[in-house]
Amino acid sequence: MKILFLSHYYAPEGNAPATRAYENCSRWAAAGHEVTVITCAPNVPTGIVYPGYSNRLSQTELIDGVRVIRVWTWLAANKGSVRRIANYLSFMVSATARACFVRAPDLVLATSPQFFNGWAGVFASRLRRRPFVLEIRDIWPESITAVGAMKEGMATRTLGLLERCLYQAADHIVTVGNGYRDKLEERGVPPEKIAVIPNGANLDRFQPGPRDPEIIRRYDLEGKFVVAYVGTIGMACGLRSVLQAADQLKKEGNENVVFLLAGDGSQREALEDEAFERGLYDTVRFTGRIDRSEIPALLVSMDVALVHLSKKKLFETVLPSKIFEAFATGKPILVAVPGAATELVLEAGGGVAVEPENPEALLTSIESLRRDPERCQRLGMNGHRYVEKHYDREDLASRYLRLLEEMTQR
Repeated sequence: MKILFLSHYYAPEGNAPATRAYENCSRWAAAGHEVTVITCAPNVPTGIVYPGYSNRLSQTELIDGVRVIRVWTWLAANKGSVRRIANYLSFMVSATARACFVRAPDLVLATSPQFFNGWAGVFASRLRRRPFVLEIRDIWPESITAVGAMKEGMATRTLGLLERCLYQAADHIVTVGNGYRDKLEERGVPPEKIAVIPNGANLDRFQPGPRDPEIIRRYDLEGKFVVAYVGTIGMACGLRSVLQAADQLKKEGNENVVFLLAGDGSQREALEDEAFERGLYDTVRFTGRIDRSEIPALLVSMDVALVHLSKKKLFETVLPSKIFEAFATGKPILVAVPGAATELVLEAGGGVAVEPENPEALLTSIESLRRDPERCQRLGMNGHRYVEKHYDREDLASRYLRLLEEMTQR
């Protein structure tokens, strides 16, 4: 097949949508298919283009067998609304235009986030007269109102209308969890038009192992019980409660526990400033943006993986991809995301659930795990076996590929 994949994010960016796109596309290319990705210059989350790249009209490179075409966009940091919408719309226009000059594909695939990338897929598929598969990783406009990025009003009602039209325009929809499938069905999408292909872990890269001495030295973690959040530090994460928990540890004189907040995003700078003002140097570490290649070493160097989102009803449908990579490295998970995420972690027997944005509950669970290393090891191994059985990226990419093959044969 010749697959044209439109994604606002792609490697070397290391956020969840970029990782999923890269993991699938590289495997499809390895299976002998011709995969072309249209994306923008890597710049997440700061809006500053990564070294070695530029924000040009068009530039092409080959990444693990995938032809990656980067188009010009109006760059913006991963915060605010007006500039980000300009960023999204400019990519929609640039990606659609560039898609007209790609060797004739057998089908067009576009993924969210962001919402307007889906419309680029609609336009590209119509112009090229090819089937269109839409991948949904966020439900708009609820996902942006839930985190306070936009208030409900005329703009969000318009987005809601465009959302329903987008679903109708797709020949098939792939989503990442059963909760999303339920939301789509509530919006009138026929069940037979939806496939669920979740995120997973690359088991070649993420495996249990000893702590990395360089990570321990760099972040001064020797002798500490490390609770790490690894991922985008954005508006949805609700990580201010971590600072509140750290403040309580400071007041108690507890020097045994360290929170490692690994990653970058729209809220990282504000959280780091607050931690500095509170004098939380001994209990909180920030890494800033990290290269995707460093994440396995970070994960094996922690004691517990924290998976945390704000206390919002919408997030009960979410399955954060960081769950699968923490499981793959044999780490117990402290999950503060009620709903699907908690159900999965408990079903796997791989962690403990706490109420989100509740620092007291967080500290109680951390202390319970710290005092029982055998339990931590047991939970971690349970999670590792579970992800090996159900969430291997290799198996999921193969399942996805079979669906795309079916789409070209209709």
